[in-house]
Amino acid sequence: MYTPTPRPPYSSSYSIHLVSAFITLIGLGYLTHPVSAQINVWPKPRSLSWPTPQAISLSPAFAINDANSCPNLSTAVNRYQTLVRSEKHRPLLTPALNISDSAPLLQTLTVLVADPGSPLQHGVDESYTLRIPAANRGTGANLTAKTVWGAMRGLETFSQLVWAWGGGDRPLLLLVASGLEVWDAPLFPHRGLLLDTSRNYYPIADILRTIEAMSANKLNVFHWHITDSQSFPLLLPSEPDLALKGSYGPGMMYSPADIHRVVRFGLDRGVRVLPEIDTPGHTGSWAAAYPEIVACANMFWWPAGSEWADRLASEPGTGHLNPLIPKTYEILRKIFSDMANLFPEQFYHAGADEVIPGCWKVDPTISKFLSDGGTLNQVLEKFINSTFPDLVSLNRTVVYWEDVLLDPNVNVSPTILPPDHTILQTWNNGPNNTMIVRISGHCSDPGNGGSWCGPFKTWQTIYNYDITYGLNDKESKLVLGGEVALWSEQADPTVLDARVWPRTSALAETLWSGNRDEKGMKRYAEATDRLNEWRHRMVSRGIKAEPIQPLWCIRNPGICNTVHPFE
Repeated sequence: MYTPTPRPPYSSSYSIHLVSAFITLIGLGYLTHPVSAQINVWPKPRSLSWPTPQAISLSPAFAINDANSCPNLSTAVNRYQTLVRSEKHRPLLTPALNISDSAPLLQTLTVLVADPGSPLQHGVDESYTLRIPAANRGTGANLTAKTVWGAMRGLETFSQLVWAWGGGDRPLLLLVASGLEVWDAPLFPHRGLLLDTSRNYYPIADILRTIEAMSANKLNVFHWHITDSQSFPLLLPSEPDLALKGSYGPGMMYSPADIHRVVRFGLDRGVRVLPEIDTPGHTGSWAAAYPEIVACANMFWWPAGSEWADRLASEPGTGHLNPLIPKTYEILRKIFSDMANLFPEQFYHAGADEVIPGCWKVDPTISKFLSDGGTLNQVLEKFINSTFPDLVSLNRTVVYWEDVLLDPNVNVSPTILPPDHTILQTWNNGPNNTMIVRISGHCSDPGNGGSWCGPFKTWQTIYNYDITYGLNDKESKLVLGGEVALWSEQADPTVLDARVWPRTSALAETLWSGNRDEKGMKRYAEATDRLNEWRHRMVSRGIKAEPIQPLWCIRNPGICNTVHPFE
């Protein structure tokens, strides 16, 4: 199975059992012995040593110091310093603490990065080490990382180690766990969330809030499924008519300035923005601007009296690009150039899923090609051979959905996709088709009495999913990571947060530190109480995550689980 990064060569005399779930930044006072609840971080760190559980208070003048003065890091430092001072998070289960006013306050957290120039890209080192001194052992904590992006992950962890205590007839104290050391790094380099903004439009504010929550969950790839058959909301400089005619309207388009804002926002939070323009299928919206290059556009998706195999699309919204028309490639080359200028991300998702035979068969040009002895595989192969080199010439690694090789009806030979420049993303057939794994979020019935996205995936289902199941060590190392996908047939901004969170948090932990305890057992029961607490914190941060249990269960940890908490 997947081989985790080795832990650092320091002794861990006590590995804390993380019980309640995620906490943020802030503290004041000295905790002599915690009685009930323990500290919580989500996702759970790979290694956390806390030999003598205690806490100290943060100074009112507490400051986070950027020893490198890096632009991206400085932005994060300022953001987290504000969060630490202002959040005043109160855990759902308040720790019973004895506070001493005699211990010195924690004055600073110093952040030191070894390679501040390392760019945000796939495979960048995200490891960090966090040390918070014990009471009377110093007034400064230290966070070290190889890269800015690892430092950002460590800042998030520090924020979760702080909580508010007191108030009312007692002084409000901001406490931080002390005498603690964390070493942490992700198991998988690709930890993503897909958002479909074609079937329903999402304002930029919703996208930014989603990226903010992703960063807090240590997710690092925002997979932006921008266009589809239903609408083309991306306003491209070289091909503006695609959006002007193919979007839902003037207020439902993304301008180049919007794209820049999203990319910049993600960069400041260590989240890459991976764009997807799905082709040659899922392109019905292109027909509003260029009807001549789109086959079967604006037709009823499942002709009356026909079998499912003879459908024109898998859901309402027909249209495939016609690979046999030269103008198709003239337009695509301009789109590729614009996308390379708008998105610095080195991965480009080109789609290639669900090429439906019936759509191409009804097009006169393609029908004649087939009647002359050609095949649908050859049509798709022409498309891939004509577009793949253009994307590689723009210094892009091309991501395709698995269908391009594995679809039973229309596919290409693996020999035309060089492994050095190609990534496959699986969405179907579970562990039998494992590459980048996608765990679907919520989408609609395709109309044939079932749903490829059903049943609804609970957070437990997502948490327990092993993306390298059935693979040997060599195969497991080829798996880059996973994504949760929110397809928007039945979702829009009004339900975004609750559909995504906290189920996506479950994926975040499994891809960061796994879903098993030290004995190799699934830890979803233990994770329940922690996820309850983390969801509570996300809500306080403005993310309207749905609850996973009644508050009564949260007040009585473990009693609502299906696994006995004391076994």
